[in-house]
Amino acid sequence: MKTTASILTKFTLGIAIAGSLAACNQNKTADKPAASTAATVDSKETIVYINSDSLLSKYDYSKDMNKKLEEKGKASQADLQAKGQAFQRQVAEYQKNAATMPADQRQTQEQQLQRKQQELQGYQQNATAEFQQEQGAENAKLYDKIADFTKAYAKEKGYKLVLTYSKANPTVLYGDATLDVTGDVVKRLNDAYAKDKK
Repeated sequence: MKTTASILTKFTLGIAIAGSLAACNQNKTADKPAASTAATVDSKETIVYINSDSLLSKYDYSKDMNKKLEEKGKASQADLQAKGQAFQRQVAEYQKNAATMPADQRQTQEQQLQRKQQELQGYQQNATAEFQQEQGAENAKLYDKIADFTKAYAKEKGYKLVLTYSKANPTVLYGDATLDVTGDVVKRLNDAYAKDKK
């Protein structure tokens, strides 16, 4: 089973990259001043980019989601480990006593152990599938939040195209720092998330 952190990283990066892309073909609206944490983008610019690595590491909703999933993954892993250890103890007990057991009792215990092993494997598969399903649902929410925000942000600022930059998936090889709106996007997303949490 892949580690929770590995799965989280792959899914989250994929969702954030997809979520940060949005195009808007609306008429330009008047630019509002950018937050002091973001570079000021010239009002004539129609293409900007968001650094998805920074967005994911600074967006409070993403951090909370990752923490929740990581805790759930650790709890699930601990549960599976405890069940596996209990099964191993049963196997060890059987092996210790097998030589002194009658053949029919050995056969019965072996069948019980095989059933328990199959149940444990099924439990592990179900737990993994359930975790991945919940992770997918959470990532879909993250995608929707970022995509909806980016669409409205682009419309407000008059941007025609919002690109994403990530070291893991560099679709943008170079972007002038004046086109980077990540700081403003993160600030606004965090402000909106803080209001939602109240």
